[in-house]
Amino acid sequence: MFKRILTTTTACLAFAGVSLAQAPAGRLEFEVASVKQAELPTPAMVASGKIHAGMKIDNARVDIGLMSMMQLIQKAYDVKQFQIQGPDWILTTPYDIVAKMPAGATKEQVPQMLQALLADRFKMTLRRDKKEQPVYALVIAKGGSKLELYKPDPETDPAANGAVTGSNEATIKQSAGKQTVSDGTGLQQTVTPSPDGKNLHIEFRKVPMGMLCDGLFRFVGRPIIDMTELKGDYNASMDISMADIIAVQKSLGLGAGGSGGGSDANRPADAASDSFGNSVVSSLQNLGLKLESRKLPVEMLVIEHLEKVPTAN
Repeated sequence: MFKRILTTTTACLAFAGVSLAQAPAGRLEFEVASVKQAELPTPAMVASGKIHAGMKIDNARVDIGLMSMMQLIQKAYDVKQFQIQGPDWILTTPYDIVAKMPAGATKEQVPQMLQALLADRFKMTLRRDKKEQPVYALVIAKGGSKLELYKPDPETDPAANGAVTGSNEATIKQSAGKQTVSDGTGLQQTVTPSPDGKNLHIEFRKVPMGMLCDGLFRFVGRPIIDMTELKGDYNASMDISMADIIAVQKSLGLGAGGSGGGSDANRPADAASDSFGNSVVSSLQNLGLKLESRKLPVEMLVIEHLEKVPTAN
């Protein structure tokens, strides 16, 4: 579950600073980059909070920690997880990257430099495709939304007090059975197991609707498209059953009996109508939201070739 929560959190886009510098001409790439597979954190590291995860941009230095290949591709091409079709291991293999941007480059250009890095160091080739597929539309249920609009706290929220760092580096704190994951933009998730161990209570702070969809789609077996028309960020809480969490872990190859997979992993034909994902559907109903079955064209990135081990630094 730690991987899934961390994946959702570090998928946040960093706030970008304004720069008047001119971008370098031609192909955008890092001046120099150190790339290596990362070691998964131990429980002791999680408990101590000594984990470097997410992306931090400090002047010309870009520091990426514990980001899976899936997350790197999402960051590079600004796509959702369900839009990427590739090998199973891209979900579960994390990397550490330390890179230097060329003079005149801006934070907004980091995705283009990541594209070049993926092509150069991992020999990635891809093609774009569009196909119609079953999806769920997230809509407001009868009676209206019960979501609480997030209100910035000038004392604690980095976005509210004008601190724009270009960072979405995740910090993880664990105490009294709770685990809190937060990033440099104010987004936060706190996870607390129920006393009987059958559910996880998850509290979200400052989560946009699109990110909520991204974090939940694996529980219901289809992409979730935000059609609520709700703007801004929200506070929300959900209770996810351990049965649903274990089902997702197995489908990703993280538990016994499962086989990993990207957006084409095996799923029930209509997941929101059977036991798979029921706790998510119930939690959404409590928030005044519901899922409606639709069929829509979805833009896809199809990975044709990708090396797991990067070329030498």
